[in-house]
Amino acid sequence: MTNYVVRRVLAGIPLIIVVPLLIFLLVDMVPGDPAAILAGENATPERIEEVRVALGLDNPVFVRYFLWLKAALMGDLGVSSVASQSVAELIGRRIGTTVSLVAVTAVLAAVIGFSLAVIATLRRGGVVDRAINAATSIAIALPPFWVGLILVAVFAVQIPLLPTSGFVPFAEDPWQWIVHLTLPAIALSLLPAAEITLHLRSSLGQELSTDYVANARAKGLTEPKIIFKHALKNAAIPVVTVFGYRISEVLAGTVTIEIIYNMPGLGRLAVDSVQSRDVPVLLAFVLFSTAVVVVINLIVDLSYGYFNPKVRA
Repeated sequence: MTNYVVRRVLAGIPLIIVVPLLIFLLVDMVPGDPAAILAGENATPERIEEVRVALGLDNPVFVRYFLWLKAALMGDLGVSSVASQSVAELIGRRIGTTVSLVAVTAVLAAVIGFSLAVIATLRRGGVVDRAINAATSIAIALPPFWVGLILVAVFAVQIPLLPTSGFVPFAEDPWQWIVHLTLPAIALSLLPAAEITLHLRSSLGQELSTDYVANARAKGLTEPKIIFKHALKNAAIPVVTVFGYRISEVLAGTVTIEIIYNMPGLGRLAVDSVQSRDVPVLLAFVLFSTAVVVVINLIVDLSYGYFNPKVRA
């Protein structure tokens, strides 16, 4: 098992190196001189050159990337070229919002997806099963930002029950924390919940047609006991992969949802950094996002190894 974990960790290292490099190259290809923008509209050529040297923009792009990567690996993410603050401090002030949103979304998607899949399986072929199948098919077609806008329109105008903007840290007020996260998390969780429902419903259906389930029925076990005690673990193997993939997408979806709900998270910080060409902040966001995706994939792979020991060989 240890060798399997080490192999998966080593497999994620190239991704952490290559993705920021691609962003670095794309930013370098964008028209315009960042030094001229940061120096101001009426800056002299001498002042622009001073800014360029101060930011290291006079070096070739690959030299700048490897200097940044070396510093980042030593814990130094640099200083924001716009806010003149440590990038680590900026990330640290925003990370709680995004982590809270992703965590609540993941829990909500898992609870809804697994619950609906089990209910549909227990009522397979009936009205409830068909209704769940239709609802999940519709949910897959709805983009999270559109759901987010609809929820804002409903809960800001028609039924003002839940807040549609802002964020309250858990340490300050746990109730307000969950109240402010409810609508954004619903908007982000519908798609992964629908995917989990469809895949788990299909996987459970296949498991219930196997010989060991037929033997369990012959012994007099009830259908819920067969599902929860025998079939669910085997049926969860393909769903774990889908869940990990969708949660990685949720991280990207926080960019639009944090803007819609005016949440001070990393997604909003990333958009601001793109608009202002604040390269150090943008690269730190990309590095953080890539590391999170690598960790999620590692957890998925380890979970897959737990459910199916053959993959650890």
